[in-house]
Amino acid sequence: MANENTLQNIISHCKEYGFIFPSSEIYDGLSAVYDYGQYGAELKKNIRDYWWKCMTQLNENIVGIDAAIFMDPKVWKASGHIDNFNDPMIDNRDSQKRYRVDHLIEAHAATLPNKDGEALITKMEALLATEDYAGLKRLIEYTNIKCAVSGTANWTDVRQFNLMFSTDMGSTGDDADKIYLRPETAQGIFVNFLNVQKTGRMKIPFGIAQTGKAFRNEIVARQFIFRMREFEQMEMQFFVRPGTQKEWYEKWKETRMQWHLSLGIPPERYRFHDHAKLAHYADAACDIEYDFPFGYKEVEGIHSRTDFDLKNHQQSSGKKLTYFDTEINQHYLPYVVETSIGLDRTVLMVLSEAYKEEDLSTAEKQDSRTVLKIPALLAPIKLAILPLIKKDGLPEIARKLMDECKLHFKCFYEEKDTIGKRYRRQDAIGTPFCITIDHQSKEDGTVTVRHRDSMQQERIPLESVKQMVLDSMAIKL
Repeated sequence: MANENTLQNIISHCKEYGFIFPSSEIYDGLSAVYDYGQYGAELKKNIRDYWWKCMTQLNENIVGIDAAIFMDPKVWKASGHIDNFNDPMIDNRDSQKRYRVDHLIEAHAATLPNKDGEALITKMEALLATEDYAGLKRLIEYTNIKCAVSGTANWTDVRQFNLMFSTDMGSTGDDADKIYLRPETAQGIFVNFLNVQKTGRMKIPFGIAQTGKAFRNEIVARQFIFRMREFEQMEMQFFVRPGTQKEWYEKWKETRMQWHLSLGIPPERYRFHDHAKLAHYADAACDIEYDFPFGYKEVEGIHSRTDFDLKNHQQSSGKKLTYFDTEINQHYLPYVVETSIGLDRTVLMVLSEAYKEEDLSTAEKQDSRTVLKIPALLAPIKLAILPLIKKDGLPEIARKLMDECKLHFKCFYEEKDTIGKRYRRQDAIGTPFCITIDHQSKEDGTVTVRHRDSMQQERIPLESVKQMVLDSMAIKL
């Protein structure tokens, strides 16, 4: 219950302080679709930029592209999405509510003692691995899992449901072409493999990175922005010589975990989870899971995709997609190791780790604060500049500092309310540093810096402020 309350508090905090809003809220919202507010958009952009820089700027053999959302429908046929991109679903006949089978069983397992819950999950994973849908229904009936709405166990058979959104391109009517909103960004990379390789004169091993929107018709979308119908991915496909994929798979597992740890999140909050059932394209796969308020869940997937995608696109398109390796004087279809991280899930992970409710009460006074301890590199606002009063030349000093810093990082300027109230507002949006300009600033050129996490205050020279903030934003991989 405490964890459930924490998630609800995070959701309320995000809305109250301009991070995330329900989409179309004035029309009562759209289920599992959210809008990012002014601070959420900054946080999301900072995470995306950090990932992009670590992938493409810090690796000489990885480049980035931005492929279109709309693609020829043959792409999705060749990739297997039209035939295989399905989730097992079950309906309750009384409530008419549809559930993803794994979510339904996982939710029930969470109510059981640990060993019983783990045993139930193990049975479910084995049945999913063999696609034994009759067995899954028997498991649901045997454990007496009931619908949360009707309270009954009147279930239909388990069946597959395709998750892709479709739409029409062209004029309406019989001559309109059916196309799909992409369910992942990876295929845009695969169909551009040779374009990038040839124009960039890339030598294997090399990677292609991309960030962008993807769309999945999730029947049971839940847990705030963890599972949405419109979401953003950050993916990198790393092309390697066949036979070396397992070595690169292990290397990217380690590299990606180091990236996560560079966010300042303790190692014990993460774990690897190896897939019991491999996707149709993979010969190895695991997830990096984070301990959310609702338990350990996937943030990033690392997959050894073999040559499945390039081979199928070559066969379907009739275009040769092989690479000539001059070192071994041989043509081959490269194998691929994929890293795929959900940007929205990473936003929720950062918020979950950063959100703190602190009791600051003393014997003389009751006090508390809600603070987001977001790493300075990712924080929406890096520096708040606060003149103590709106006169005596203090705003002029503050504005000069603002002009000096705003070209380098996002700043916030505020004059109204007491300094204590202004500090609390900045805590709530995660600003790591507040600078107060007072009368002493006019005398000796120093200002008071207040540190968000410790709430400690110290005087530093005015000219040191910009570098202090820049130093706090340094990448620490």
